[in-house]
Amino acid sequence: MFKLAALGALGYFGYKYYEKNFGGSPAAFAPNQGDAKVRDAGPEAMRDTPKRDWTKTDEEADQSFPASDPPANY
Repeated sequence: MFKLAALGALGYFGYKYYEKNFGGSPAAFAPNQGDAKVRDAGPEAMRDTPKRDWTKTDEEADQSFPASDPPANY
């Protein structure tokens, strides 16, 4: 039983160490976004450059996230 508790504690501290030192920013965030929980709207806040030009609808949909309702002029 003691071995199992020690193994669990070692795994927990190993995970916390990894998260602190190698976690990095979330995948969709640009490097300038910092530790934000929600990404700023717009293609300049994205890590990867969009493959096509953004339309007005793309911009409005991105600005409405994480709201539940889409923009009125969708």
